[in-house]
Amino acid sequence: MMSSKLRKIVEEVREHNGTEIDLIDRGISDLTEVPGLFQLSLLTRVTLSHNKLQFIPAAIADLQNLENLNLFNNQIEDVPTSICQMPKLRILNLALNRLSSLPRGFGAFPALEVLDLTYNNLSEQSLPSNFFCLETLRALYLADNDFEVVPPGISKLKNLQILVLRDNDIIALPAEIGDLVRLKELHIQGNRLTVLPPELGNLDLVGTKQVFKGEHNPWVPPIADQFQVGVSHVFEYIRSDTYKYLYGRHMQANAPPPPKTNDKAKKQSRKR
Repeated sequence: MMSSKLRKIVEEVREHNGTEIDLIDRGISDLTEVPGLFQLSLLTRVTLSHNKLQFIPAAIADLQNLENLNLFNNQIEDVPTSICQMPKLRILNLALNRLSSLPRGFGAFPALEVLDLTYNNLSEQSLPSNFFCLETLRALYLADNDFEVVPPGISKLKNLQILVLRDNDIIALPAEIGDLVRLKELHIQGNRLTVLPPELGNLDLVGTKQVFKGEHNPWVPPIADQFQVGVSHVFEYIRSDTYKYLYGRHMQANAPPPPKTNDKAKKQSRKR
């Protein structure tokens, strides 16, 4: 019954040379249940959110004109390497899935601009070595994962404008974050951060068009005090020689990281 409905949708798109297909909340657990989907070569947008998909077939790469692939809220544990060879893919939404790793070569997307990996089980160990080769990337969403460290390779994402790292277990930000000169939004709230690298002061994250969020971290008192007054004061402070000196001493002291919070159980329950 379901596949005949899905077949009908596919046939309608084919008959009209359609460029978009919408298969939201159809109970799909396997894309072979959608006969003919991968033959729709004109598709530029595919929406498969709120289904029960556990994996993506390698044949997804047959959709050579695809620009926007939305797989939000499925049960995906594996992504095929072939997805990285899609020449026109600009937006990939894999949020609210069950990814604990990404395939080798995942950084090879030629045109990817927006990557949403929110609400998965990813950590710094999950990222393939070429992950930060995604130089076309403008927005990277890694919130609600299991990162403790942000790899210094992040500095290669030269075009990044939005970076969302909230609600992880991040202990420290690398100095290289100060190389992301196009950054307009940085979300680091809900981590285990006590200090900020002075290099963050290189960035222009203060103003009506910029966003910097850092609440719910165990900041050292001088930073916590600046947050009380406002974001512009935080940036003034981390640019000061006083702070650079204190930061150097703090790093030499090699203070143990603050303990993990117990938000992970809450996170898992939200993943059905």
